Amino acid sequence: MPKLGDGLTRRERQVMNILFRRGEATVSEVMADLPEPPTYSAVRSILRILAEKELITHREDGPRYVYLPAVSRQSAREEALRHVVRTYFEGSAEQAVTALLRLSDGGLGDAEMKRLRNAVRKAKSSGR
Repeated sequence: MPKLGDGLTRRERQVMNILFRRGEATVSEVMADLPEPPTYSAVRSILRILAEKELITHREDGPRYVYLPAVSRQSAREEALRHVVRTYFEGSAEQAVTALLRLSDGGLGDAEMKRLRNAVRKAKSSGR
């Protein structure tokens, strides 16, 4: 299975974010969403590289290609989070969760705390 983690450049991550947000996009649409977009050919090159990494695929729509993610948003989130936990929290999920809780401005409401407790129980019962 392709991985979204460590091996993406800043531009590749930006393009993947655009494709996840839009669901699918042409080169021109990707360019329109990129901050300080490079040339049309540079965007095509980025898309080609992402296709070689098996992270995106395309379909033909007349004379143009429409690009879409080849990995689910959920698996991309999980892979990105694994990378962050390994890189910044020495592999410790506890440290990562603690940092996220500190970042939560208004604290967590009762419903959010209940969902978190349930998620922890579920993870614990499944051996994680």
